[in-house]
Parts: sequence; structure tokens; C-alpha cells
Amino acid sequence: MPTFTNRRHVNFTPAQMFDLVADIECYPEFVPLCESLTVTSCTRGSDREVLIATMEIGYKSIRETFKTRVTLIPEKQQILVEYLDGPFRHLENRWRFLPSASGCEVDFYITYEFRSRMLALLMGAVFDKAFRKFATAFEARARQLYRPPLRAVCPATSNV
Repeated sequence: MPTFTNRRHVNFTPAQMFDLVADIECYPEFVPLCESLTVTSCTRGSDREVLIATMEIGYKSIRETFKTRVTLIPEKQQILVEYLDGPFRHLENRWRFLPSASGCEVDFYITYEFRSRMLALLMGAVFDKAFRKFATAFEARARQLYRPPLRAVCPATSNV
């Protein structure tokens, strides 16, 4: 079963990275292969929020849709993704955001198996390549959302 793990240091807080990854409806804007994502239900508990989401992935002429349960645990800075329905036999994804002296460590884990051998042959290499780009895509998104402008803009002065 294909598995991919990545641990990467970023110059953002665990809370910032948690919020970025938890904002799943924005994934089509920057996540590789993600064509669309819709949250179909949301349940809030005392220490977690559980979302049911449908994601459409695509590469060239291949399109697949699958449903997952996304559990957001802000206190622990963790996000768990469990497969519910679609082209996989198995899909499990975990994110952890661990504090460090100058930001945080983003710990990403995913394991999956396609139901169809044919789809595995067609999409397997593409998925592996996309997962390797995930960390870069999320870090670039964090820079876009959280970095201040490189230089301050001075307000216009009036010489009246």
C-alpha cells in the first residue's frame, strides 16, 4: 500500500498552519490535483469539529470523486482524514503541527490504495508526485496568507 510521510519546518505558528490546512474548501485554489471540494456536513463537539467532504481530483482526462471524514482537533493541533466512499480501498491522512523555536514542524502522513488495479496503474505515479508537492503547496499558501508585505507602503503626504 503506497505511503508517504513528510516532516518539514516552516516559519509559521502551529495555529496558523492548522488553520490553513483546516480550511479545506480553499484546497481547489492551491492543492495539486484538487479540482473541487465541498463540505456536506459539519458537527462540532467540545474538543473537535468533524466535517464530511467530497473532493474531486483530476489529472488530464481522469476525474474521480471521493468522500472523507475530516476531524479537526485544534487543542492538539491535529487533523485526521478518513476515507468514506469513492475509488479507494483505503485512504488515511494525518497532519500534526508541532511547535518549534522558530515556527513549527509540519508532520504529514498519507497511505492509500485504489480499488481498481487499472486506476492504480494510471494514477499511482501521479498521486505520488502530487503528495511530494503537498508540503511545498501548503508552505507557499502560508507565505501568501501570513507574510507581511516585503516593505511598508508610506501613506501619501499632503503639501497643502
